[in-house]
Amino acid sequence: MSKVKEKKPLRVAIFGAKGYPYVYGGYDTMIKELGERLVKKGIKVTVYCHRSLFKDRPKQVNGIDLVYMPAIESKSFTQLTHSFFSMIHACFSKADVIFVVNSGNGPFGLISKIFRKPTAINVDGLEWLRPKWKGVGAKYFYWASKMATKFYDQIINDSDEMQRVYEELFDASSRVIAYGSNPGLRADPTLISKWDLVKEDYYLIVGRLVPDNNADLIIEGFTKSASKRKLVVVGDVPYKDTFAERLKDLPDERLLFTGYVKDPYELAALYQNCYAYFHGHEYGGTNPAMLKALGYGCAILALDTPFNQEMLQNGEYGWYFGKTEEKVSEVVAKAESAPEEMKSLRENSQKGLTQKYDWDHVTDQYIEVFQELSKKS
Repeated sequence: MSKVKEKKPLRVAIFGAKGYPYVYGGYDTMIKELGERLVKKGIKVTVYCHRSLFKDRPKQVNGIDLVYMPAIESKSFTQLTHSFFSMIHACFSKADVIFVVNSGNGPFGLISKIFRKPTAINVDGLEWLRPKWKGVGAKYFYWASKMATKFYDQIINDSDEMQRVYEELFDASSRVIAYGSNPGLRADPTLISKWDLVKEDYYLIVGRLVPDNNADLIIEGFTKSASKRKLVVVGDVPYKDTFAERLKDLPDERLLFTGYVKDPYELAALYQNCYAYFHGHEYGGTNPAMLKALGYGCAILALDTPFNQEMLQNGEYGWYFGKTEEKVSEVVAKAESAPEEMKSLRENSQKGLTQKYDWDHVTDQYIEVFQELSKKS
């Protein structure tokens, strides 16, 4: 009597971020949250890591297989060369599906086409519009995003608005799978005393001090307001930068720059005890920082963009401000005069984290995509 042949587990190779379990940005977090859940569902996961970032290089962590690939180390080419080498390695591997993040990796889909490996790519935001990419960089990201729609089998966007953009610009269909969120940690409120802060006596910005996030707009608009509260700015840039230095040198005693806050409980305490959280991100889809603010129960004041409108459900879970310093000052004045409304936003913000943003739900949707691509449903 012949034995029934066991079904082999689905094998998924993932690259395009720093690696696992390295957590720095949104893509790194996504790979961690998604990868660990895929393993628990019986899927074999391989994550490609930047060799230079990992002093210790175990072959497996938490059931995730790890491959450490080199790169040409430079500001512009590190990620691209790492992805190029990773794609070639993945095409020669036993992976059933290759999952790539970052639209900058769009052209490498040609390699997987040649090898006939099924692929999916999460293209994220409007990289070509970000101020940090000017000239050649902006043109490359626009072209790379277009190439992604030609070479990958499945395009994934994380918001309905980004899906519309890809249809309009590239005549390309995509599947929407939102970025996930975890309910915020509960932190000791006294942790904010480290910075001599008092509960609800400050506004908060969290993010890198780069033009993309409009920190300058928010900070300079706030300094023009009559608020007696502080504006706490969490984040920095890991290099000498005139943009960041100019903001830090602004002569206003209400401004507090903490630099990076690496302790998760200290960061959680800053979120949970602020009067309101400012969100100035402009070019992404589902933004991890916004999800974090919702999860931590913040009243949110967000730049008025289609992406932020979608995430805050057209004003149900936050207020918006226009892209001028005057509009920032106006929304501060409005917030100062409406403490009960701000309290209501804080009490209800977690309700904005619908099933759409649940990591388990997000994972199930990715599994559907991977199974469809591999024909192993």
